[in-house]
Amino acid sequence: MLHMIGHALFGLLVGIIARMVIPGRQPGGIVLTAIIGMAGGWLGGYIGKALGWYKEGQAAGFLMSVAGAIILYLLFRMVF
Repeated sequence: MLHMIGHALFGLLVGIIARMVIPGRQPGGIVLTAIIGMAGGWLGGYIGKALGWYKEGQAAGFLMSVAGAIILYLLFRMVF
């Protein structure tokens, strides 16, 4: 249970930083920010593994998680 809470808090932190980096007003509230932050961590890990920066089973670093969340926010803004 604490593991999931930790993921949610980490995702929220990553999402908040990604929102601050992107200029302009971002859509969504705190739940969407946390979801995009968590998904950004997954996307950052996937990109890092594809580039050979991470091995299988390794989690993405903080900066790659933020980069993944920024990519997702930009895609979200393009769609909506």
